[in-house]
Amino acid sequence: MRLVRLIGPELESLLREAPDEVRELLDEIHPEDIADIVAELEPEQAGELLKRLPTEYAAEVFERLNDEDQEAMTQALGADSTALIAAEMGADERADFFSQMPPALAEPVLESLERVDPEAAEEVEELRQWPETSAGGLMTTEFIAITPNLTINEAIDELRRRAREAETLDSVYVVGDRDRLLGILRLRDLLLAAPNERVGDPMRENVISVLPDLDQEEVAKVLAKYDLHAMPVVSSKGELLGLITSDDILDVMSEEQAEDVHKMGAVEPIREGYFDASFAEYIRKRAPWLAILFVGGFFTTTAMRTFDGVLARVAELMFYVPLLIAAGGNSGSQSSTLVIRGLAVGEISARDWHRVLRRELAQGVVLGAMLATFGVARVLVAGDPPGMIGLVALSLVAIVVMGCVVGGMMPLLLHRLGVDPATSSTPFIATVVDVLGILIYLSLAQGMLAGLRDFAPP
Repeated sequence: MRLVRLIGPELESLLREAPDEVRELLDEIHPEDIADIVAELEPEQAGELLKRLPTEYAAEVFERLNDEDQEAMTQALGADSTALIAAEMGADERADFFSQMPPALAEPVLESLERVDPEAAEEVEELRQWPETSAGGLMTTEFIAITPNLTINEAIDELRRRAREAETLDSVYVVGDRDRLLGILRLRDLLLAAPNERVGDPMRENVISVLPDLDQEEVAKVLAKYDLHAMPVVSSKGELLGLITSDDILDVMSEEQAEDVHKMGAVEPIREGYFDASFAEYIRKRAPWLAILFVGGFFTTTAMRTFDGVLARVAELMFYVPLLIAAGGNSGSQSSTLVIRGLAVGEISARDWHRVLRRELAQGVVLGAMLATFGVARVLVAGDPPGMIGLVALSLVAIVVMGCVVGGMMPLLLHRLGVDPATSSTPFIATVVDVLGILIYLSLAQGMLAGLRDFAPP
């Protein structure tokens, strides 16, 4: 954003007085930085700026704008100018653009694109059939495929001829009849092979691929697991449909991370930036969960009312309620976070519930005992009745164990039910643990009051 502040005023002046000099000013600037500048300009000025850039470069800038800015640019540029830019965009980015735009804006641009670049328009229709969050929605059709009977020299010539069509040149894909994927030839293998050798000889037949309907989060896991820079998407019949590159997956991982963070904060996922989303959208995304958690809090007050007799007899009991339920909520949140992360990266599955349970039970006992020593020290310093020592110590161990078990088991249960484990957000875990913690604490207090005089006030 610093670049925006530095260049923005000069850019606005040039657009007014000498628009032809804009290209020279922006020649050495990365498209991402230009996109930041475009987002800060008025739509009319931004549209004028894009028109002054080489179409290929303008497409790179346009791709980096968020949905709202792309919509504003489309309105400012008009259908024909937008179609020229769309023709130069990557196939997957172009398909995303048309999927995200309101139909009233998208259709005129698509009609113009059909006249400018019929092949690009056809690709849009082909890619739009797949959900945006699937492998098919992520893939690009801009890749190079060759047949196995070509010589290495012929393959290199083909690569040179079609290089500008491909989104990546790390690998060349080998296809047979009806575009059935046969193997892959990495650039290193291609360069090291004998010139007259057939492509089918050095190619690798064991190709990691995914189906087009696979969810993007699962695609990211496969790509990360096998440390791939690109991964082919094939049909159920083995036909090569497209290619997913690592930069697409980085975007996916960023989206998924943001989504999980929102869910763990008890907020419905928001795709836009903090200042980009409308006030109404924030209210709509936050209010339902707040209402659910608030209603959940009713159970806390109900639990405390159940033991109002105990609380009336020993006022000191109230002083330790915040301390104890906080310990349970914190331990539960820690366990939930660790298990959700394990599920996300494939380290834990629903079948591992018994192993998770054993580990959380053991950790809960150790952590609870550790906190119990601090709790006992607090009772002694406060000079509370001696009976509080055992009650606080025992309650802390029991509540922390319960917090660890609930925090560890709930994500596994949700995962087994087909619900995103991130839904077991920190506030949700905390609400459940609060209720259970109060029940444990006051139940123990009630039992110990019946047998100990040390609770009686002096």
